[in-house]
Amino acid sequence: MPVAMYQETQTVDMNGLVEQHAVLVKRIAHHLLSRLPASVQLDDLIQSGMIGLFEAAGRFDASRGARFETYAGIRIRGAMLDEVRRGDWTPRSVHRQSRAISDAIKNIEQQHGIDARDQDIADAMEISMDEYHRLLADISGSKLFSLEELKMMTEGSELPDSDESRSADENPFDIVQKQDFERYLAEVIKGLADRDKTVLSLYYDQEMNLKEIGEILEVSESRVSQIHSQAVLKVRARISRWKNNQ
Repeated sequence: MPVAMYQETQTVDMNGLVEQHAVLVKRIAHHLLSRLPASVQLDDLIQSGMIGLFEAAGRFDASRGARFETYAGIRIRGAMLDEVRRGDWTPRSVHRQSRAISDAIKNIEQQHGIDARDQDIADAMEISMDEYHRLLADISGSKLFSLEELKMMTEGSELPDSDESRSADENPFDIVQKQDFERYLAEVIKGLADRDKTVLSLYYDQEMNLKEIGEILEVSESRVSQIHSQAVLKVRARISRWKNNQ
């Protein structure tokens, strides 16, 4: 086949993939938007997601064994999250609150060897339960986003990597370290209290919203938000131990 004809065929195939899966970009954008603050605009997510879709169409290699929709979904979501990170929408106060709660959780669990409860954390921070729950409400949007990134990382590692240049740049130590992290992350989530695991599973795996989860657990939507935020902070606190040991 002449080079020009081959290139034309490749372009048609790529454009076909993009047109066929454009609706996937909108679906992922709407799903992420429900987890992010009002400052994040739908059009911005869709625009960055389309860039991710184009990149996926250009790099996809069917011989690797992955379905295009699965492969593209990861790249689309990653492009959207990159756009949100570049926007730096999280206030510094939220970062400080997050670190303070994570530090309190880490100290409680290291010193006493127990699963840190709401009251334990509030006592360690020398604040009331009402104030602690207010802090969880303030950081809920930030922490939803953070766990989504962690989830994406573990999902993406299970798929064949169609970006050969990226694979070539990874040395054996980096690969082993990444695998160790993924195993540790799985153990961390497995070690959470049943209620925390249930909320995370329903939210991320079943893609239920907070109201639907509240109906299942027979608690308020705000309480589900608190449970979710605290569960993610526990994951982050325990992951910090892994990082400190590297």
